[in-house]
Amino acid sequence: MQPLTEQDIRASFINCSKGEAKRLTVPRDLDERPWGDLDFLGWRDPGAPDRSYVVTERDGRLVGVAMRFQAAQRGFLHRSMCSLCLTTHPRGGVALMTARKAGPAGREGNSVGVYMCTDLACSLYVRGKKTPETGSRFEESLTLEEQIARTTRRLAAFLDKVSA
Repeated sequence: MQPLTEQDIRASFINCSKGEAKRLTVPRDLDERPWGDLDFLGWRDPGAPDRSYVVTERDGRLVGVAMRFQAAQRGFLHRSMCSLCLTTHPRGGVALMTARKAGPAGREGNSVGVYMCTDLACSLYVRGKKTPETGSRFEESLTLEEQIARTTRRLAAFLDKVSA
């Protein structure tokens, strides 16, 4: 992924108003992000613990989505799997991320969801640049390139549902 500016990020959102995009918290460490290892920029809002954001490139343009999440409240030993990168995490490491749909459907209250790593570090988990604290990644027969392609396809499918 190419490095992004705050202006790029704010202009990319498809499921919130321009005013909402202007007010959301953008990461302050954009210069320090490992852009070459990212398929998307994902972050949680430190001022609103139930909000998170994803920005990625689709068809030559940036697409950003504002989401809310609810961490699963299950037993201590329960593990959940991210549906994008297939990393398993213990309690709280995976959450249902819901995004209001774009356009009239979103204004009517329609939303879609996907189970994702709560730290939104899927790109780093797939590449082995980050490991879950007590979770794991399955040994796969797919190449790294195929795993990256699968992760980006799954994110693209979610974004298609948001924009539909």
